[in-house]
Amino acid sequence: MRRDIVRGMGAPVLLMHESSLAHDTGPHPESAERIRTIERYLDAADWLPWERRASRPADREALLRVHPASHLDAIAELAAAGGGAIDADTVVSSGSWQAALHAAGAAVEVVDLLLSGAAPAAASAHRPPGHHCETNRAMGFCLLSNVAIAARHAVHAHGLERVMIVDWDVHHGNGTEQVLASDNTVLFTSIHQSPLYPGTGSAHEVGHGEGAGFTINLPVKSGAGDEVFVSLVQHVVVPLARSFKPQLILISAGYDAHEDDPLATCRVTDHGYFAMAAAIRAVAEDLEAPVGLILEGGYDVAALARSFVQTLDALGSADAPDVVPVLEHPLAGNARARAAEFWPDLG
Repeated sequence: MRRDIVRGMGAPVLLMHESSLAHDTGPHPESAERIRTIERYLDAADWLPWERRASRPADREALLRVHPASHLDAIAELAAAGGGAIDADTVVSSGSWQAALHAAGAAVEVVDLLLSGAAPAAASAHRPPGHHCETNRAMGFCLLSNVAIAARHAVHAHGLERVMIVDWDVHHGNGTEQVLASDNTVLFTSIHQSPLYPGTGSAHEVGHGEGAGFTINLPVKSGAGDEVFVSLVQHVVVPLARSFKPQLILISAGYDAHEDDPLATCRVTDHGYFAMAAAIRAVAEDLEAPVGLILEGGYDVAALARSFVQTLDALGSADAPDVVPVLEHPLAGNARARAAEFWPDLG
């Protein structure tokens, strides 16, 4: 299935919902202030060309493609009982289940908007995030595996054969990897600081069974900044996309690799996120594949909001931004050589 991108077909769509504010985590870095600050910065930018819409909750069929009923019911019941802590990092309140349903539902709706041609670009700004949640385990601030749910929806509801996920959150998307590790319809790439929570994401983790080679982990060291992250996108992610030829690209967009973020020690700037998004948009347009964005982490709220606005600008502007080539970092060369075992074009 191929789909032409027509920039004149309407405004890009940003999905949000007030339920994100009802997920009460208390004194916690993953707080409702993240969403409030994004809204303030988007107000100041006059929402760019993006149209804001309220998301729908996910239906159970979409959730069951990733999570067993026991996982869904346990979170719903904990929320109905007033909430509690799942682990030291992951909190449920009375409003958390509805927030999680809308976060997953928005990820699904992003796919529907793009593949129906209803929007030239689509994004979700919801919480809780999702990329740490495994099939049957909520963890790392995450209750449902939002981007994996979206990818499975694209395959099972829309009949796609090739979906690509680009995760640039500073923490490895262990949940996304675990859900999709044996799946050869989804190519998962993750740029993340290592060592760092959750301790997974080695370059040698490549998936298994039919999914061998469809997980490409790109770990970076503390202090990595734009020169590393943008190089990995331009010299590894983009060539992978050209080889895989995805029919849909989903960005698992965390902003905690930012130089101001308190939970990690990478040095990406606002412009670095713009540059990564611009490169992904450019290859997506060449491949006639739409791009959707799902919000993940980012805990300095001002840096998060600025970088999120920069990303939306790169993905949603009427005219595609220029992609300024960067030098290939040695990490990118090494990563491309490893990936060439499964993707010979990268050799």
